[in-house]
Amino acid sequence: MYHVLALDLEGTLISNAMSQLPRPGLFDFLCSAKDTFPRVVMFTTINESKFRSIADLLVKEGTAPKWFSEIEYINWSGTYKDLSLIPRATVCSTLLLDDFVGYVHPEQLESWIEIENFGSPYSQSDCALEEAWERIKSKI
Repeated sequence: MYHVLALDLEGTLISNAMSQLPRPGLFDFLCSAKDTFPRVVMFTTINESKFRSIADLLVKEGTAPKWFSEIEYINWSGTYKDLSLIPRATVCSTLLLDDFVGYVHPEQLESWIEIENFGSPYSQSDCALEEAWERIKSKI
């Protein structure tokens, strides 16, 4: 059973840290995640202070729910987003939503939920979060 959903930021939930465009469906996706998983955490290459300013802006704009600005942030370094770095969680109870396979630990590919990169041109008809949610639901 999965108890933790780890989320990537750039290319997954938003465009990137510079333009900070929210992916279509972000608010609903985050609400579904919070309603379904006991823990939702941020697992991104962006440092925590930059992430917090982006999260605050998304909440202020109404494109992310209020709790998103206070989401648990996972500090990490190295080559991979190693799910064993998430405190009080196990690899087998965690899913990682990320657009870049290069950050997925090779021994944790079974926990990876792939999502298409949200890149230019930024289509408002993008439905990748909806599609990813269907893949997440099929795993749980």
